[in-house]
Amino acid sequence: MSESPAAAPAKASAIYRRLLGYVRPYWRMFSVSIVGMLAFAITEPLFAAMMQPLIDGSFVERDETVVRMMPILLVALFLGRGIAGFINNYCLSWVGRRVVADLRQQMFEHLLRAPTRYFDNTGSGHLLAKLTYNVENVATAATSAVTTLVRDGFTVLGLMAYMLYLDAELSVIFLLIGPLMAGAIKYATKRFRRHSKRIQDRVGELTHVAQEVIDGHRVVKAFGGQAREARHFGAINEKTRSLQMKMIATEAASVPLVQLISAMAIAVIVYLSTMQGLQDNISVGTFMSFIVAMALLLPPVKRLTSVNAHLQRGIIAAESLFELLDAEEEDDRGRGEVERVAGRIEYRGVTHRYSPDKPPAIRELELSVAPGEKIALVGRSGSGKSTIASLLPRFYDPSEGEILIDGTPIRDLSLGSLRRQISLVTQDVVLFNDTIANNIAYGQAEPPSRERLEQVAESAHALEFIRALPQGFDTVVGDRGVLLSGGQRQRLAIARAMLKDAPILILDEATSALDTEAERHIQAALQELMEERTTLMIAHRLSTIERADRILVLDAGRIVEQGSHQALLERNGYYARLHRLQFHDGLAAED
Repeated sequence: MSESPAAAPAKASAIYRRLLGYVRPYWRMFSVSIVGMLAFAITEPLFAAMMQPLIDGSFVERDETVVRMMPILLVALFLGRGIAGFINNYCLSWVGRRVVADLRQQMFEHLLRAPTRYFDNTGSGHLLAKLTYNVENVATAATSAVTTLVRDGFTVLGLMAYMLYLDAELSVIFLLIGPLMAGAIKYATKRFRRHSKRIQDRVGELTHVAQEVIDGHRVVKAFGGQAREARHFGAINEKTRSLQMKMIATEAASVPLVQLISAMAIAVIVYLSTMQGLQDNISVGTFMSFIVAMALLLPPVKRLTSVNAHLQRGIIAAESLFELLDAEEEDDRGRGEVERVAGRIEYRGVTHRYSPDKPPAIRELELSVAPGEKIALVGRSGSGKSTIASLLPRFYDPSEGEILIDGTPIRDLSLGSLRRQISLVTQDVVLFNDTIANNIAYGQAEPPSRERLEQVAESAHALEFIRALPQGFDTVVGDRGVLLSGGQRQRLAIARAMLKDAPILILDEATSALDTEAERHIQAALQELMEERTTLMIAHRLSTIERADRILVLDAGRIVEQGSHQALLERNGYYARLHRLQFHDGLAAED
């Protein structure tokens, strides 16, 4: 639904006031910049005022005192103007960059606290555009736009006041063009706001498409998708260019239109001032001073018209940033703190939907896991295995029912306390562009000793390949660990979980990227890791879960079978069919 014409300016004003609220902590520097703007603005009417004694005193009356003093006054005037301009620009830019840095930091920290579903529903390209492109538009609105509005606004007021002082009748003509100028600016404002919003959306799409290609460049190359991706990017790129040209056209048309209106007023004033009836009322110096004041009005009027585009772009960008900052955060109202849980887990009547229009991922789940018990979750894709695991650390909150650890509902625990009890190893290993040592020690309050790092790396069967690297533990793994093999990345993730030493362990396809020989070593390491820890294992390869204490077979969000590996095979049900199918495929592959 589009906004009403009356609501849009009010909303824009509220957004800009909120943006200026970020200036409040730096009010001293901002005040200094305002003083610089005022001093700079005063120099314009002063320069116009100097024309009268310069012409009348030097050329008409030939006053020697005026002849000697005017060059000194001119130099002093422009020296003061230069100092005031520097103070204004530096101080306001300092405030603007601080505001941008604060906004960026707040947005980033808000993203760290955002719920998982926020990332599910928001493209990463749009989020990156907010942190980069949009926030820079805010910087322009907070610095150059303010400078133009305040400095040039006061300059126009000062020049108008001086013109009224010289000749009120002639100055009234300039006042009459105000409504025409206001109408032109109002029309341009509407177009600026509309196109700025669309450009921001397009930049977000551009970032998203580029990121997808960068992340999936191997798939693009392997399947020959370069031409398709080039066309896709080109179409969005062309739309962005077209919208930007509409912005440029609006700005390019509105500025000369306002200047034309001003020039028409000046032409009328010049014509009237040269009529015989007016010539007797003013001196040559006064007339030239009036003309200079009018000429000096044009540049600030032009800048005031041009700044509208930057201001509206900044307001739209600020609106986008505030949407992120106002988005909901993870529900962390729990106040419970625990040092280390025993590890008893209970799911009581848990049902979860990812959205109201989708069927439940799990339905009325009843499950009790004893401390130290190893539970395996198996089933077809979409059966609810990952959902069960994702609900435990509260990446999502169940739609119905509750989950308890040691008899305490997990919603009553703080998120920090809850997640300290859980180690996580997933199929999609996340490594940061940092050293191997820092990736293994990620999240640790205190850096572990090198001996401890070597210990967990050896347990995860990672020490051998780490020592073979040129820098060992100080080797930088690259973006998302791209410089390592899939098996090496997964072993580092297992070492990270070992170092955390949490009482509850979630293994989501933790050995899927390993070859057969490495898997045997890792299985032994995982058996050691799982000792005296409550473990939820998610696996498609049934050979990795045969030693589980209990296997839960899921289908359509419900537990359809459970028991030990051998008991389920003897039952000859759902699990036995899955096992026979995988075993048959394995034999076929070996043949």
